[in-house]
Amino acid sequence: MVHSQLPLNIRLHLFELEDQPWFPHIFRQGMLDFLRFMISKLRVYHAAIPLLEEMLRRSGQMHFTDLCSGAGGGIEGIRQDLSQRMGEPVRVSLSDLYPNMAAYRFLQKQSGGLIGFIASPVDATKVPPQITGLRTMFSSFHHFRPNQAVAILQDAANQRVPIGILEGGGKTWGELLIFLLTFPFIILAVTPFIRPFKLNRLFFTYLIPVIPLGIMWDGFVSLFRLYNPRMLDQLVAKVQTPPGYTWRSGIVGKGLGKRVIYLVGYPD
Repeated sequence: MVHSQLPLNIRLHLFELEDQPWFPHIFRQGMLDFLRFMISKLRVYHAAIPLLEEMLRRSGQMHFTDLCSGAGGGIEGIRQDLSQRMGEPVRVSLSDLYPNMAAYRFLQKQSGGLIGFIASPVDATKVPPQITGLRTMFSSFHHFRPNQAVAILQDAANQRVPIGILEGGGKTWGELLIFLLTFPFIILAVTPFIRPFKLNRLFFTYLIPVIPLGIMWDGFVSLFRLYNPRMLDQLVAKVQTPPGYTWRSGIVGKGLGKRVIYLVGYPD
């Protein structure tokens, strides 16, 4: 049996359907809605909350901008946990190169306006200078090839803003095995409970199962695409880091589904 902590020390940049411009939006939306639901229910990023609190306090703000937000998976739970630890409401602005307006409006309403969004496209490699303060990236950094990933880090360092890169998982063979064995059943079980409710999501899950097949393929590929801390350090080595800017990487949390790979950068 594959040990759950045996690291997956290879990175393959296979294609994800979600990234393909030709992939129909209705299927992409269904896949992202499932990801948001699972991250929220499993509280995937709970172990990283103290790290995010530290980053917020370093920034001196009660607000952060999330890059490459997708459908905003887990962001409301993260925001609530941070607000509790900080002692006052934390605000979030969601952004993406291809903003998911339906998901963003849903989260804005759900949060009572504490989650907002940037409606215009935001390129994580060239963030507009008017977007200041802490940047975060949840479950999205693995979408970028090494040269693009370095550009994201370089942009944050050049603008001397703090950035937190977080990926749910520890990149192990055990996680891959459990994903392959359990997720087909989980997708079928939880889909009726995903909100906002959509009939097309049910149709393309149970009658023509494009969404489950897409989730399984992209999930499988994502595990191979993840950068582990050693790989993140190799990326940082390629960044022209200015004096007075610090990088840290590692893994927080224990147990399957509770580990988070992180890379943080911040001005001293």
